[in-house]
Amino acid sequence: MHSSSIALWYASRATGVVCLVLTTTVVLLGVLVSKQRRLPGLPRFGVVHLHRYLSLLAVGFVTVHILTAIVDSYVSISLAAAIIPFVSAYKPLWLGLGAVSIDLMAALIVTSLVRARIGRNGWRVVHWVAYAAWPIAVLHSIGTGPDLRRGPLLWLTLGSVLAVLAAIGWRAFGAKPRAQLVPELVAAHAPAASRQPVSHQRRTKTYQGIEAARR
Repeated sequence: MHSSSIALWYASRATGVVCLVLTTTVVLLGVLVSKQRRLPGLPRFGVVHLHRYLSLLAVGFVTVHILTAIVDSYVSISLAAAIIPFVSAYKPLWLGLGAVSIDLMAALIVTSLVRARIGRNGWRVVHWVAYAAWPIAVLHSIGTGPDLRRGPLLWLTLGSVLAVLAAIGWRAFGAKPRAQLVPELVAAHAPAASRQPVSHQRRTKTYQGIEAARR
């Protein structure tokens, strides 16, 4: 194996690990904040920007991961094999899963760019389907990368899976329902007059009635 091929091999493996960490973080943010739309210490717009920034960063690393795998001459992986599932001659199943994950991510990006045209409901359907890209990508990583089957990277993979499962469980069973959040938000943003005690409101109405009678 030439030195350039070794460098590309390491680059492909390293960017794959970074992609695992970034996509796991993006999924965790999407699951955890979808109910309350905020994280401790961050306003709502901060969470949105953080989620968007990490998503774009993940897309960048995924792109580098694909390109380094294609350019590496140690194995023959074509551009078509990277985007068309199960056509690769090298590990067709595992690389096919990677292609499926890439296609789902691409669908999410494209629909986000044309969200105003397809409507919020259509975008949400694609968004939820695109969540399947993460477990499919994890399977792709385990199948193509022997490094993830042992040592620290195995623990990283298991930790990522357990973290996402815990977040899904929290959302399903432990998250505060939005219906309970709405009254709190309404109370927080209600005009000062509407937050006055009932007794004060009654006295105000009585005084208004007396003034009206005098007129």
